[in-house]
Amino acid sequence: MATRVLTKLVSAAMALGLVLLGGGTASAAPPRNAEPVGIDVSWPQCGKTLPKQPAFAIVGVNNGLANTTNPCLAAQLAWANTAPSPALTAQPRVALYVNTANPGLQGSWWPSSNRYGGVDVANPYGVCGSGEGDFRACSYMYGYAKAYDDATIRGVDNPAKYVWWLDVETGNSWQTDKVANVADLEGMTAYFTSINAKVGLYSTGYQWNQIAGTVPASSPLAGLPSWLAGARSLTGAKSNCSSPALTPGSRVALTQYISAGLDYNYSCP
Repeated sequence: MATRVLTKLVSAAMALGLVLLGGGTASAAPPRNAEPVGIDVSWPQCGKTLPKQPAFAIVGVNNGLANTTNPCLAAQLAWANTAPSPALTAQPRVALYVNTANPGLQGSWWPSSNRYGGVDVANPYGVCGSGEGDFRACSYMYGYAKAYDDATIRGVDNPAKYVWWLDVETGNSWQTDKVANVADLEGMTAYFTSINAKVGLYSTGYQWNQIAGTVPASSPLAGLPSWLAGARSLTGAKSNCSSPALTPGSRVALTQYISAGLDYNYSCP
């Protein structure tokens, strides 16, 4: 009887671990651990079988570029909503992330005024289209416009209810003018804030420094939560919770690690 009881206890513990990890096949799950972890997905996971009931989920809105739509967005949002309720961590059950970029005049579209989406946008960098020296003002408007599009034409219902993470990576197009890149990200933040949505920043310390550099404490990016990539294991992700945040006054809220071909995420204490 003692053996049977022990066997039942072990089986129950293993089952609980699978529930917390979101179940799924052995090839899709990270090494078993006693803590709930989230998963982020986007267009690279189109058509793939994903672990069910992740502790929380973050879905990419774009198809790799800031001006595109993830073709699997609806299906992946439906998957994300299998996350347990109430939430198992401090993270919301479902959040979104968007690609960011500042292509400048090399982009397929570049703003020529401070007006977008039928709104005259208050631009702290001046007037886009006013002539020489307005590049930073136009960068701000480009970011604002991409965020507007993400929230209004990509197929996201009730965009204000989500946390929108700005994915800042060197793989996208950026300017050598870091102040202009910061202006771009501030423009995105301004739009999401205008609809009462929450905003966070995703990157690595190296990539952030290459793109944005040191952000002044007066910037709207200061204090936004940081989501840090780069870990190769849950242990590494936990360690990254104590790494420097991306902007002044920020805290590391979330860290990412890769396991069995999927991106997993740890909610920092």
